[in-house]
Amino acid sequence: MQNSTKLTETIEDIVLRHGSRGMNVLKKSLPADYSHKAAEMILSWQKGRTILLTTGFYVAGYAETDGPAGTVFLALALKKLGFNPVIVTDSFCKDFFELKGLEVAYMPFDGNEKYCAALLEKYQPVGLISVERCGVNINGRYENMRRESIGEFTARTDILFTLAYGKIPTIGVGDGGNEIGMGNVAELISSKLSLVPCSVKVDCLVIASVSNWGAYSIVAYLDALSQKNGLLPDFKEIEDYICITVKIGSVDGVKREKIAGVDGFGMDTEKEIVLALKNAVINYKNGENDYVES
Repeated sequence: MQNSTKLTETIEDIVLRHGSRGMNVLKKSLPADYSHKAAEMILSWQKGRTILLTTGFYVAGYAETDGPAGTVFLALALKKLGFNPVIVTDSFCKDFFELKGLEVAYMPFDGNEKYCAALLEKYQPVGLISVERCGVNINGRYENMRRESIGEFTARTDILFTLAYGKIPTIGVGDGGNEIGMGNVAELISSKLSLVPCSVKVDCLVIASVSNWGAYSIVAYLDALSQKNGLLPDFKEIEDYICITVKIGSVDGVKREKIAGVDGFGMDTEKEIVLALKNAVINYKNGENDYVES
């Protein structure tokens, strides 16, 4: 238990580094080990069954670089654990996931509750996971961080989570306030962060300074708790993947440019986070209570 507690302290703290959007405020209202709980939840699901994952956040004509990378490496980890991951997204993420051998269901922009109900019936998922996906806010709108409406460019994958809530386990990963899952802390976001929060709730909310990092934190715990080596990717794998999506058509969500960066952070910061997570997992598996960054 001592090792698990120490790992909890490091993983959640690592992915909240460099934060400037108030996630540390939200952390106080969440369980200290929220990423750990998300991984435990996943490991309790029946192997061989489907898990639906959604991602892709519209920014200036493209999907942003935050979200797809975290989703891809979480999905690949799930595949290694014996699950069947299926990505539900829209056309702005075209070809992002097939290149990693993942199954994709492209939801049309006019997809409604009936469409989502049929999708849940088709796949019979044991769980749903969202990573940096815009959800409808408390005013009934889909908005970016600038409070601009992006509803016409956002397939309503959040309906899947509304339909599943209370019936199928759900996990949401976010870094701002407008993502699926932030409905769990909507009142706090409204009062403390002065944002219009997403209204969609999940069973387990994971927050991070960058949503990709939140997804990596879940993978780190899956790696540690399952004792399955190699679930957490090397930084080079992540960098290469982000560069490929930029070439296909993706932008840094803050800079709004087709560059290999995420939420305004360069690849050097991404490397820092990934190395810290890897060291935390390695030392956990070695039975050490402390981790040292390289």
